[in-house]
Amino acid sequence: MGAMGATGVSRVAVKLRPRRGGTTALVSPGVSTPVFPGTGLGKVPRPRRGGVRAGAGERPGGAGERPVAAPSAPAPVSAWLPSAPCSRVCVESVGSPAAVPRALLRLAALLAVLVFGIVLIPVVARLAAVWRDRLTRTWCRTIVRATGVRLRITGAAPPGGGLLLVANHISWLDIPLLAAVRPARMLAKAEIRQWPVAGVLTASSGALFIQRDRLRALPGTVERIADSLRGGSAVVVFPEGSTWCGRAQGRFRRAAFQAALDAGVPVQPVHLHYRFDGGAATTAPAFVGSDSLLTSVWRVLSARALVAEVRVEPVLGAGSAPDRRTLALAAETATNGAATNGAATNGAADTGTAVVETADAHRRSAEARRRSTDAHGMSANSEAYAHL
Repeated sequence: MGAMGATGVSRVAVKLRPRRGGTTALVSPGVSTPVFPGTGLGKVPRPRRGGVRAGAGERPGGAGERPVAAPSAPAPVSAWLPSAPCSRVCVESVGSPAAVPRALLRLAALLAVLVFGIVLIPVVARLAAVWRDRLTRTWCRTIVRATGVRLRITGAAPPGGGLLLVANHISWLDIPLLAAVRPARMLAKAEIRQWPVAGVLTASSGALFIQRDRLRALPGTVERIADSLRGGSAVVVFPEGSTWCGRAQGRFRRAAFQAALDAGVPVQPVHLHYRFDGGAATTAPAFVGSDSLLTSVWRVLSARALVAEVRVEPVLGAGSAPDRRTLALAAETATNGAATNGAATNGAADTGTAVVETADAHRRSAEARRRSTDAHGMSANSEAYAHL
C-alpha cells in the first residue's frame, strides 16, 4: 500500500558585475536568468555600502527597492528514502466537460458511503471477528464501486492467522482493494494522518504509521509489525515504499519481510492492475509526483469504464525462504509474474517477455527524466554561484 533540513546562507555584501553584452538577474534562490539589453528589464544595480542601491526612478526605502538575495544551497535528500521516477507526465488525462456531472454524482455517492461507514465503526468494532471482517470487505467493495470502478478479484487469501500482505503500489484505491481481499492493519507513512477523511479512516483502522525520514526508527517499526503478526493480525505493506504509475514496478524493499520471518507467518503477494473495460491498461488512477489527493480522486471519478484487477498469488510459506532478501525477491517475482499473466489473459498482443521489456523501458525513461531534471537544477545553481 527524510529530508534533512536546508542549510541557511548568511547575508553578506554581494557585488555583481554584469557580463559584457548582458547581465544576470537572480529571480529565485539558486536559479539565474540571463537578461539582455533592450528587453525592457533593468540591469542589476551595483551594491553600495550598507545596502543595495535603488534602481532608476526608485527612492531608497521605497516600495520598488528589492535587495538581491544570495542563492541558497539545495536541501539534501535522504539517500535511502523510497521514491519512484514516475511523475504526472506518466498519468493519462481522462477528464472532459461531459464527465463533470457523472463525477459529481460519484463524489456524492462516495461521500455517502464513507460517512455511513465512519458512523458504524464503533458498532462494527464490537462484533465478532468473522462478522467484522465480512462487513469491512463489503464496505470496501462498495467504496470502490461508488467511484465508478469495477472490481475483479482472482484468488483468495487465508481467512485467519498472522499474514503479511504485500502488493505493488499505484493509487490510493489500492487500500480499499486490499481490504476487500482481507481486512488488515496497514503500514502507512505518517503524513497520511493529515489527509482529509483518509487520515481519519486510516488511523481508526489500527494502521501502523512509519516516519520514513527516520532511518533509526525502522527497527522499531519492524518489531511492531512482527508483534501484530504474532497476535494473529494481517498487515498490509507496500514494499516499493512509493507509488508507481502502473506501467512499471519498483523493487521490493526487504525490511518488512524481516517481520514475517521473525513472527513465523506466511507472505501473501498481491498484484494490482488498472485498465479500461476492453483490455487497455491505464495510468489514470495513479497517485504520483506532484499530484494532490483531491486531484487524483477527481481523475478517477471522471474516468469511464475503469476496471481494478486484484490477483491474489499463491501464498509464500513461513519457511519458504532462508532470509528476507530471498523472501522479498520471491514476492516481487510473484507480483511481476502476475502482471505478465494478466496481460496475456486480457488478450494483449504482446508476449509476456514484451510486457516485461516495456515496463523496464518505461522505468528507464522515467529515471532518465528525473536525472535530467536534477542535472538542470544543479546547472542552474552552479551558474548562479558563478556570478557571485
